[in-house]
Amino acid sequence: MAKLNFFICLFGFWISFFDIQTECFHGHRLLKRHRALFIFGDSQFDPGNNNYFNTTSKADFWPYGETFFHYPTGRFSDGLLVPDFIGGAGALKETRAGLVIDLKTQLGYFKNVSRLLRQKLGDEEAESLVSRAVYLFSIGGNDYLFPFETNSSIPCTFSVEQFVGQVMGNITQVVKEIYKVGGRKFGFPSLWPLECLPFTRRLELEGGKKDACFEPIKPYKEEHNKQLPKLLQKLQSDLKGFKYSFPDFHTLLKQLINHPSKYGFKEGKVACCGSGPYKGILSCGGKRDVAEYYLCDNVTEYLFFDSAHPTERANRLLAQLAWSGEPNITGPYNLKALFES
Repeated sequence: MAKLNFFICLFGFWISFFDIQTECFHGHRLLKRHRALFIFGDSQFDPGNNNYFNTTSKADFWPYGETFFHYPTGRFSDGLLVPDFIGGAGALKETRAGLVIDLKTQLGYFKNVSRLLRQKLGDEEAESLVSRAVYLFSIGGNDYLFPFETNSSIPCTFSVEQFVGQVMGNITQVVKEIYKVGGRKFGFPSLWPLECLPFTRRLELEGGKKDACFEPIKPYKEEHNKQLPKLLQKLQSDLKGFKYSFPDFHTLLKQLINHPSKYGFKEGKVACCGSGPYKGILSCGGKRDVAEYYLCDNVTEYLFFDSAHPTERANRLLAQLAWSGEPNITGPYNLKALFES
């Protein structure tokens, strides 16, 4: 993977700067070219920005961060996240309003940063940085989980296709706005098997089914993973220079959940930290609504750290897939190819 030089946490999303080595066209000397990685999305990719905002979705307390940092950074894991190896929120404004930073708000922060870059670097250098950057998103999961957490009327008000269409509409607007500013290269991993998280398994158990995934959310995830690549293909057709990666996180995580030993894990369904069945209650650290929690002895044996977020070890596998996976599992480009293009 690329060497990470430094990163900046600004205005609710994450910017990382890398040195990418490429062979000089007119010789054999290797040249270093700076590349930026802009991170948008939810708690799966949040390095701790929520620490600095008036939200209740935080992980700034022990045992979060225990493995790599040895102190809490705000990351929802025991250590590093996928973007850490590569270099929180929903697409709809209504999703967990007041708890997380929605996608359009993050877009506003990005526009502020792009103006700041122009002031600091000048128009030409700033435009070059923005156009060569990769924009990596983790989005959609909260939008589909939230209605089932809150007994919302959404499942009765909208069809699956209509609701997913709203999410796609907001994603489209944000991508086009970033494109207007100069962004050209985008990464959108597929949605995870949301129905089989420790959190959602607990919901299904409460409904009387043992050792089962939470089926009501499955059609939303499937429709999202069906519509998103079509949307990206259309954007590639409509927008000159638009390139994208669509890493298949879903298939890998499904394998990790169902066959953990194949990848060196001992547990793929129960979280390392939390309480209740499957440790599916988000009580890790005891700082939320439920104070009681249990922490496993060896986090490296677990796929999930808390009720909805993977361990550092699992994040590394996801990052490897996104960075260097073959086209059949990453779409037209993997992230390495996007950075080098």
